[in-house]
Amino acid sequence: MAHKLDRLLRPKTIAVFGGLQAAEVIKQSQKMGFSGEIWPVHPKHDEICGLKVYRSVADLPAGPDAAFIGVNRFLTLDIVRELRAIETGVAVCYASGFLEAGADDADGARLQEELIEAAGEMPIIGPNCYGLINYCDGALLWPDQHGGRRLEPDERGVAIITQSSNIAINMTMQTRGLPIAHVMTAGNQAQTGLPDMAIALLEDERVTALGLHIEAFQSASKFEQLAKRARELGKPIVAMKVGRSEQARAATVSHTASLAGSDAASDAFLKRLGIARVNSIASFLETLKLLHVHGPLDGNTLCSMSCSGGEASVMADSAEGRLVHFPPLTPEHRAKVKSTLGPLVAVANPLDYHTFIWNNEPALTETFTTMVAGGFSLSCLVLDFPRKDRCSDVDWWSTVRGFENALRTNNAKGAIVASLPENIPEEYMAQLIAKGIAPLCGIVEAFDAAEAAAFIGKAWVTEIALPVATPGKNSGNTAAPDEAQAKTILKAAGLPVPEGHRCTTSAETVDVANKLAYPVALKALGISHKSEQNAVRLNLKNADAVKAAADDLIDLGSGIYVERMVTGTVAELIVGIIDDPQFGPVMTLGTGGVMVELLQDTVTLLLPSSRSDIETALRSLRMFPLLDGYRGKPKADLDAALDAIMGIATFAVKNAGKIVELDINPLLICGVAQGAWIADALLVTKGELS
Repeated sequence: MAHKLDRLLRPKTIAVFGGLQAAEVIKQSQKMGFSGEIWPVHPKHDEICGLKVYRSVADLPAGPDAAFIGVNRFLTLDIVRELRAIETGVAVCYASGFLEAGADDADGARLQEELIEAAGEMPIIGPNCYGLINYCDGALLWPDQHGGRRLEPDERGVAIITQSSNIAINMTMQTRGLPIAHVMTAGNQAQTGLPDMAIALLEDERVTALGLHIEAFQSASKFEQLAKRARELGKPIVAMKVGRSEQARAATVSHTASLAGSDAASDAFLKRLGIARVNSIASFLETLKLLHVHGPLDGNTLCSMSCSGGEASVMADSAEGRLVHFPPLTPEHRAKVKSTLGPLVAVANPLDYHTFIWNNEPALTETFTTMVAGGFSLSCLVLDFPRKDRCSDVDWWSTVRGFENALRTNNAKGAIVASLPENIPEEYMAQLIAKGIAPLCGIVEAFDAAEAAAFIGKAWVTEIALPVATPGKNSGNTAAPDEAQAKTILKAAGLPVPEGHRCTTSAETVDVANKLAYPVALKALGISHKSEQNAVRLNLKNADAVKAAADDLIDLGSGIYVERMVTGTVAELIVGIIDDPQFGPVMTLGTGGVMVELLQDTVTLLLPSSRSDIETALRSLRMFPLLDGYRGKPKADLDAALDAIMGIATFAVKNAGKIVELDINPLLICGVAQGAWIADALLVTKGELS
């Protein structure tokens, strides 16, 4: 089935509107050897770049496959409307001054709506974007210079979409040997969103992998469709999501809201989709290169070989704390590698094979083949080429050939890693890629790439996650029930809440406490952060202690809440929910208590999530050993903890869009068979909960 952007990606005819920018589009396509027809349109010129000029849309021979509109925003509307009428394939709208102008221009939002209406069913890219560079066909709807090359007829490459035209240009200037099939800019995404563009690019058989530079997610459901299609096509995606420094911590009433910023939700969403995330342009390009050559990795084990102990140490240190790692060699494997080297070589992974066998191709091949035979997910050879203007690199190629032979013999995936990006000449990289070797520039970037590829490989062998519980719009009023009211709501939802009651006097508090089993806890109601205001009294064991505490608390808030004191606690968790406008209910799970922000031991999940996902998240916390009987301490009731967290998640999904914030801190986890209990709860709602 044809995609609505197919005519843009394989155009035979291009119409170009405007002055300087339009002329540049023509020059770039001619320079790249576009074999189709280019139709310049201008009301005054007779010839542009040696091509006949048409006076208007009405004069064009037919509806073009693609059109570049490089005129002001007002004329853009008219041209889009006329192009739609002659059944044009796709239009790129270069002009700015639409929705991106924001409050600075009252006409911007209106004009963008009018642009969408003018386009109708005709796809438009932008506005406020450069357009597309098609390196497969030499078709450039691109009003500026770029640094890429046209691919050979049988060559494949990666596709890149970015919301920044300047970043797109910078990426084309790379000298890292990354073959690029398409570069596309998204602009305002007024009508055609980034996921629509991405699916169209993935459908192109000349594309091997996709890179996304994302500023914001417009539609969670469309990104879910994109991730599903990428998996079906076997084409991995890496994303560079900007906005890590933006945090939703201001003016909130709960610990959860201070911890779960929009970036945490974005990160959780990408993980859920099986889209790898990296945080620099360099790592973005290196990851695309590794994915282009090898695709996702089938595990997270690495081996490294170098002729320097220093390099081996740097490789080992760079793997510290990562998902990918260097497993130690088995005694049998170590002995086989040892047999290929001299007696003075200490065999380990990473391997320093020394210079004893340097430039001895048979010996290098034997050592490399034996090392790679360990079945690693990715085998790395650290090799920096000398600069050609001052040195000779003739001897380096015996090492490359030995590595190539080792990979071929073992049917293994391999990468040559240069410690400095400039130490692999660009022209060498194409040769290495042709040999099935990924040339990776920079050690940190190489590990980022390997980690991303391993993440995708693991994600693709698990079931696709359920769609996120994106809420509809809720027009209800915001309300903040106090703890007594919040716990009544949670208890009605079947969540584990200790027995408790609201009291208005000290005498009533004592009477209620006597009816509960001692010890009890007292809290002043109507106060957000009770511990910080000394509004909590714990472990009260008799009536006298309760009366003294009640006398202290009675005037602090709007009453007193007395409840059964939970004993036998092994650990405290925070379980929180915030309502994200893009992803619906977002769960924060982590180490609870009064120092939750200080410890920052949390993980973010989108909902719904499976019990397995929640247990994996729980086990990822630094505090998890406390639940598992750390240093002989009692083990926690893990099943009860998971039951409670799953119950909270179900409650949040059922009330998606109605829970603004839910902060359960702490969720007390007791010993085995003693349960898990909601000790404190802060709730902000919008509308009536169900």
